[in-house]
Amino acid sequence: MCGRFVVANVGSELVGVLRVDLVSEHLPEPSYNIAPTSPVAIVLDSAKTEPPTRRLETARWGLVPAWAKDPAIGARAFNARSEELEDKPMFRKALEKRRAVVPASGYYEWKSVDGTKIPHYIHPSDDSPLFFAGLYEWWKNPALADDDPDRWMLSFTILTRDSIGRLGSIHDRMPLFLDPDHADAWLDPTTENVRDVLDAAIDAAPAVAETLDDHVVGKAVGNVRNNTPDLIEPVAS
Repeated sequence: MCGRFVVANVGSELVGVLRVDLVSEHLPEPSYNIAPTSPVAIVLDSAKTEPPTRRLETARWGLVPAWAKDPAIGARAFNARSEELEDKPMFRKALEKRRAVVPASGYYEWKSVDGTKIPHYIHPSDDSPLFFAGLYEWWKNPALADDDPDRWMLSFTILTRDSIGRLGSIHDRMPLFLDPDHADAWLDPTTENVRDVLDAAIDAAPAVAETLDDHVVGKAVGNVRNNTPDLIEPVAS
Protein backbone atom coordinates (compact mmCIF):
# COMPACT_ATOMS: atom_id res chain seq x y z
CA MET A 1 0.00 0.00 0.00
CA CYS A 2 1.00 3.64 -0.05
CA GLY A 3 -0.15 5.63 2.97
CA ARG A 4 2.45 8.40 3.14
CA PHE A 5 4.53 10.07 0.47
CA VAL A 6 6.74 13.06 -0.29
CA VAL A 7 6.51 15.89 -2.82
CA ALA A 8 9.63 18.02 -2.49
CA ASN A 9 9.09 20.13 -5.64
CA VAL A 10 6.11 21.88 -7.18
CA GLY A 11 5.02 23.14 -10.62
CA SER A 12 7.11 22.39 -13.71
CA GLU A 13 9.91 20.79 -11.66
CA LEU A 14 7.42 18.15 -10.62
CA VAL A 15 6.06 17.13 -14.01
CA GLY A 16 8.55 18.28 -16.66
CA VAL A 17 8.44 15.16 -18.85
CA LEU A 18 4.64 14.94 -18.84
CA ARG A 19 4.12 18.04 -21.04
CA VAL A 20 1.49 19.73 -18.88
CA ASP A 21 -0.51 22.47 -20.66
CA LEU A 22 -2.01 24.27 -17.65
CA VAL A 23 -0.64 24.58 -14.12
CA SER A 24 -3.00 25.67 -11.35
CA GLU A 25 -2.15 28.87 -9.53
CA HIS A 26 -3.00 27.27 -6.19
CA LEU A 27 -0.78 24.22 -5.81
CA PRO A 28 0.14 22.78 -2.41
CA GLU A 29 3.49 23.63 -0.87
CA PRO A 30 6.22 20.96 -0.79
CA SER A 31 5.47 18.34 1.85
CA TYR A 32 7.57 15.60 3.41
CA ASN A 33 4.76 13.72 5.12
CA ILE A 34 1.63 13.64 2.95
CA ALA A 35 -1.20 11.63 4.50
CA PRO A 36 -4.71 10.75 3.26
CA THR A 37 -7.13 13.72 3.01
CA SER A 38 -4.17 16.07 2.33
CA PRO A 39 -4.15 18.35 -0.75
CA VAL A 40 -1.86 17.01 -3.49
CA ALA A 41 -0.95 18.11 -7.02
CA ILE A 42 -2.08 15.57 -9.66
CA VAL A 43 -1.97 15.48 -13.45
CA LEU A 44 -5.11 14.80 -15.48
CA ASP A 45 -6.25 15.18 -19.09
CA SER A 46 -9.49 17.12 -19.52
CA ALA A 47 -11.62 15.56 -22.24
CA LYS A 48 -13.71 18.74 -22.57
CA THR A 49 -11.25 20.15 -25.12
CA GLU A 50 -9.99 18.76 -28.42
CA PRO A 51 -7.26 17.68 -28.08
CA PRO A 52 -7.53 17.03 -24.32
CA THR A 53 -5.87 19.63 -22.09
CA ARG A 54 -3.30 18.24 -19.68
CA ARG A 55 -3.57 19.98 -16.31
CA LEU A 56 -1.74 20.04 -12.99
CA GLU A 57 -4.44 20.50 -10.35
CA THR A 58 -4.79 20.29 -6.58
CA ALA A 59 -6.85 17.33 -5.37
CA ARG A 60 -7.71 15.75 -2.03
CA TRP A 61 -6.09 12.36 -1.40
CA GLY A 62 -8.87 9.80 -0.94
CA LEU A 63 -11.37 9.19 -3.76
CA VAL A 64 -14.87 10.58 -3.25
CA PRO A 65 -17.22 9.21 -5.96
CA ALA A 66 -19.86 11.49 -7.45
CA TRP A 67 -22.65 9.48 -5.78
CA ALA A 68 -21.24 9.81 -2.26
CA LYS A 69 -23.40 11.56 0.32
CA ASP A 70 -20.43 12.47 2.50
CA PRO A 71 -16.81 13.17 1.45
CA ALA A 72 -15.63 11.28 4.54
CA ILE A 73 -15.84 8.12 2.43
CA GLY A 74 -12.61 9.21 0.74
CA ALA A 75 -10.56 8.59 3.89
CA ARG A 76 -10.98 4.85 3.23
CA ALA A 77 -10.19 5.05 -0.49
CA PHE A 78 -6.68 6.49 -0.62
CA ASN A 79 -5.43 3.29 -2.30
CA ALA A 80 -7.11 0.98 -4.81
CA ARG A 81 -5.92 -2.50 -5.77
CA SER A 82 -5.28 -2.41 -9.51
CA GLU A 83 -6.44 -6.00 -10.00
CA GLU A 84 -9.88 -5.24 -8.50
CA LEU A 85 -10.81 -1.93 -10.15
CA GLU A 86 -13.35 -3.32 -12.58
CA ASP A 87 -15.16 -5.15 -9.77
CA LYS A 88 -15.54 -2.13 -7.47
CA PRO A 89 -18.36 0.39 -8.15
CA MET A 90 -16.30 3.11 -6.44
CA PHE A 91 -13.52 2.81 -9.03
CA ARG A 92 -15.06 1.32 -12.18
CA LYS A 93 -16.26 4.54 -13.84
CA ALA A 94 -13.11 6.46 -12.95
CA LEU A 95 -11.00 3.73 -14.55
CA GLU A 96 -12.88 4.20 -17.80
CA LYS A 97 -12.54 7.98 -18.13
CA ARG A 98 -10.83 9.65 -15.17
CA ARG A 99 -7.28 8.41 -14.85
CA ALA A 100 -4.62 10.54 -13.19
CA VAL A 101 -0.89 10.58 -12.58
CA VAL A 102 0.33 11.43 -9.09
CA PRO A 103 3.89 12.85 -9.18
CA ALA A 104 6.02 12.32 -6.08
CA SER A 105 9.59 12.49 -4.88
CA GLY A 106 9.24 9.20 -3.00
CA TYR A 107 7.09 7.39 -0.47
CA TYR A 108 7.30 5.71 2.93
CA GLU A 109 6.64 2.11 3.78
CA TRP A 110 6.89 0.27 7.09
CA LYS A 111 8.69 -3.08 7.33
CA SER A 112 7.81 -5.41 10.21
CA VAL A 113 10.93 -6.73 11.95
CA ASP A 114 10.44 -8.91 15.05
CA GLY A 115 7.16 -7.18 15.82
CA THR A 116 8.53 -3.67 15.28
CA LYS A 117 7.60 -1.54 12.27
CA ILE A 118 10.61 0.16 10.69
CA PRO A 119 9.92 3.09 8.30
CA HIS A 120 11.71 3.11 4.95
CA TYR A 121 11.90 5.93 2.42
CA ILE A 122 11.67 4.62 -1.16
CA HIS A 123 12.68 6.95 -3.99
CA PRO A 124 14.35 7.23 -7.42
CA SER A 125 18.13 6.95 -7.14
CA ASP A 126 18.66 10.03 -9.31
CA ASP A 127 16.07 12.21 -7.53
CA SER A 128 13.90 12.34 -10.65
CA PRO A 129 10.11 12.46 -10.17
CA LEU A 130 8.28 9.23 -9.40
CA PHE A 131 4.88 8.74 -11.03
CA PHE A 132 2.00 6.77 -9.47
CA ALA A 133 -1.05 5.67 -11.47
CA GLY A 134 -4.22 7.12 -9.99
CA LEU A 135 -7.92 7.71 -10.55
CA TYR A 136 -9.80 10.93 -9.90
CA GLU A 137 -13.38 12.07 -9.35
CA TRP A 138 -15.31 15.33 -9.01
CA TRP A 139 -17.79 15.54 -6.12
CA LYS A 140 -20.45 18.25 -5.84
CA ASN A 141 -21.23 19.42 -2.33
CA PRO A 142 -25.05 19.70 -2.16
CA ALA A 143 -24.81 22.00 0.87
CA LEU A 144 -23.13 24.79 -1.11
CA ALA A 145 -24.56 27.19 -3.69
CA ASP A 146 -23.88 26.73 -7.38
CA ASP A 147 -21.71 29.84 -7.50
CA ASP A 148 -19.60 28.82 -4.50
CA PRO A 149 -16.03 28.11 -5.73
CA ASP A 150 -15.71 25.29 -3.19
CA ARG A 151 -18.80 23.40 -4.35
CA TRP A 152 -16.80 21.02 -6.56
CA MET A 153 -14.11 18.90 -4.91
CA LEU A 154 -11.46 17.03 -6.89
CA SER A 155 -10.19 13.86 -5.22
CA PHE A 156 -8.00 10.90 -6.17
CA THR A 157 -6.72 7.49 -5.20
CA ILE A 158 -3.34 5.82 -5.80
CA LEU A 159 -3.35 2.38 -7.43
CA THR A 160 -1.30 -0.49 -6.01
CA ARG A 161 -0.11 -3.91 -7.11
CA ASP A 162 1.92 -6.81 -5.70
CA SER A 163 5.44 -5.83 -4.73
CA ILE A 164 8.52 -7.38 -6.30
CA GLY A 165 12.14 -7.94 -5.34
CA ARG A 166 13.62 -5.74 -2.64
CA LEU A 167 10.40 -3.74 -2.28
CA GLY A 168 8.57 -6.99 -1.65
CA SER A 169 10.80 -7.61 1.36
CA ILE A 170 9.57 -4.31 2.83
CA HIS A 171 5.85 -4.65 2.09
CA ASP A 172 3.68 -6.97 0.00
CA ARG A 173 2.07 -4.06 -1.93
CA MET A 174 3.61 -1.17 -3.83
CA PRO A 175 2.21 1.77 -5.81
CA LEU A 176 1.51 1.16 -9.49
CA PHE A 177 4.55 3.00 -10.86
CA LEU A 178 4.47 4.56 -14.32
CA ASP A 179 7.36 5.47 -16.58
CA PRO A 180 6.78 8.60 -18.72
CA ASP A 181 5.58 6.61 -21.75
CA HIS A 182 3.03 4.61 -19.80
CA ALA A 183 2.01 7.76 -17.92
CA ASP A 184 1.16 9.40 -21.22
CA ALA A 185 -1.00 6.47 -22.32
CA TRP A 186 -2.59 6.21 -18.88
CA LEU A 187 -3.75 9.83 -18.97
CA ASP A 188 -5.39 9.65 -22.41
CA PRO A 189 -9.17 9.91 -21.75
CA THR A 190 -10.06 8.95 -25.33
CA THR A 191 -8.68 5.42 -25.23
CA GLU A 192 -11.21 2.63 -25.72
CA ASN A 193 -8.84 -0.14 -24.60
CA VAL A 194 -8.78 0.60 -20.87
CA ARG A 195 -8.05 -3.00 -19.91
CA ASP A 196 -5.03 -3.05 -22.23
CA VAL A 197 -3.71 0.22 -20.79
CA LEU A 198 -4.12 -1.06 -17.23
CA ASP A 199 -2.47 -4.40 -17.99
CA ALA A 200 0.45 -2.64 -19.70
CA ALA A 201 0.95 -0.40 -16.67
CA ILE A 202 0.81 -3.36 -14.26
CA ASP A 203 3.34 -5.29 -16.35
CA ALA A 204 5.72 -2.32 -16.69
CA ALA A 205 5.71 -1.24 -13.02
CA PRO A 206 8.39 -3.75 -11.89
CA ALA A 207 10.93 -2.18 -14.26
CA VAL A 208 10.47 1.15 -12.48
CA ALA A 209 10.53 -0.53 -9.06
CA GLU A 210 13.91 -2.10 -9.78
CA THR A 211 15.47 1.36 -10.27
CA LEU A 212 14.40 2.65 -6.84
CA ASP A 213 16.55 3.04 -3.73
CA ASP A 214 15.41 2.78 -0.12
CA HIS A 215 16.80 3.50 3.31
CA VAL A 216 15.59 3.44 6.89
CA VAL A 217 14.32 6.75 8.27
CA GLY A 218 13.42 7.97 11.74
CA LYS A 219 10.18 7.07 13.48
CA ALA A 220 9.15 10.75 13.54
CA VAL A 221 7.53 10.18 10.15
CA GLY A 222 4.83 8.20 11.93
CA ASN A 223 3.33 11.43 13.25
CA VAL A 224 1.59 13.39 10.48
CA ARG A 225 2.27 16.64 12.35
CA ASN A 226 5.98 16.22 11.58
CA ASN A 227 6.75 17.66 8.16
CA THR A 228 10.36 18.68 7.62
CA PRO A 229 13.06 17.68 5.09
CA ASP A 230 14.99 15.71 7.70
CA LEU A 231 12.23 13.06 7.68
CA ILE A 232 13.69 11.55 4.52
CA GLU A 233 17.28 11.46 5.82
CA PRO A 234 18.71 7.99 6.51
CA VAL A 235 19.26 6.74 10.04
CA ALA A 236 21.06 3.70 11.36
CA SER A 237 18.96 0.57 10.84
